[in-house]
Amino acid sequence: MKLSKRLACFSTLPFLLTPVIADGPFYGDPPDANHPWGVHDHNRPQPKIVTPGTCSSQEVPGKPPSDAVVLFDGTEATMKNWVPAGKPKNDKRWTLTNGALQCTPGAGTVKTTAECGDCQLHIEWTAPTEIKGKSQGRGNSGVFFLGGAIEVQVLDNYNNPSYADGMAGSVYGVAPPMANPLRKPGAWQAYDIIFRRPVYKDGMEVDPGRVTVLINGVVVQDSTPLEGGGGHRGRSKSRPFPESGPLMLQDHGNTTAFRNIWYRPLPPRAVEGGTDGRLTKEAAMVKRQEIAADIRKDAGTKTGKDQMYRLFESLCYAPHDETLAAATAMSATYVAELKSADKDALEKRKGEVMQARQAFNYLVKHEFVPTSFTGKDAVEAIIEAQGWNKKK
Repeated sequence: MKLSKRLACFSTLPFLLTPVIADGPFYGDPPDANHPWGVHDHNRPQPKIVTPGTCSSQEVPGKPPSDAVVLFDGTEATMKNWVPAGKPKNDKRWTLTNGALQCTPGAGTVKTTAECGDCQLHIEWTAPTEIKGKSQGRGNSGVFFLGGAIEVQVLDNYNNPSYADGMAGSVYGVAPPMANPLRKPGAWQAYDIIFRRPVYKDGMEVDPGRVTVLINGVVVQDSTPLEGGGGHRGRSKSRPFPESGPLMLQDHGNTTAFRNIWYRPLPPRAVEGGTDGRLTKEAAMVKRQEIAADIRKDAGTKTGKDQMYRLFESLCYAPHDETLAAATAMSATYVAELKSADKDALEKRKGEVMQARQAFNYLVKHEFVPTSFTGKDAVEAIIEAQGWNKKK
């Protein structure tokens, strides 16, 4: 649909018959000091399309989404994604057993050859069916981010209590899980983890970093602050983490096994220069100027009132004297052309005139044009003369 036709749909005045469609300019609240886009902004980038994966069953692991980085899928090829985290002390290694990456006690912790930072991680694990030991001695392992900076605990806590901040799904040494939704030993447990590292600028913390964890679809950590990452016996303090690092799986003396391991990198947060939310005034203005420049460029591909509207639209993001002068001149020409049309011709163009009213009202209301702008009153006079304001 052309811009000129879309604009006919934007009026929110109750006595107009034009339907409201929220996909164009001059509609929602405009950009402000901290938001480079307006509300319901049709210039805001569309989310990328991702084909979802499939859910796992106990017998068969699911498939990852289309944009996932696969770290282990049960094949020999993905075993190569994992290497000893330190210098091997013996010839023991983790094994590919029944399609799972299984810990060999004494082989040591393994890590990925690839590094990642903020991410969505999916990983499934199972504890040995033969129950030995208790508390931290059953099915113990851990998922470590950024080369060991923070651990999400893996532990067989099915009918097996332990200290709360060391149970399955805990941010180890920091925060206990809010629930214990584990299945019995031998069953596959699914972890879905959203990890956000701390962000520091000029030595000051601007985002403490957080982790959200779901076990078998149950939320057990809800945007939990990292507090420096935790550890064994000692309380940690908030600190910066590296931007990226390997994922690690711990050897804690149990034959815990893992499958279906994949992650999706997450985009930068606003505090890192991302555009996913509220920005600083400086960052928001930079982005608004970029958007305005893109719209002005697009306006160059259009003619007539379509070009006029695009130029006016660019002013909603950033002021630009030359653009204001050009758009104002175009609006004067357009209004003069409307005034020259007879009553019957205007009746056929009612929707078009109403879109001009909506656009000009919007520009004046939000002060994107100066008080000397006469287009609004001129169009209103045409509408009044046509009798379109009268309720039927």
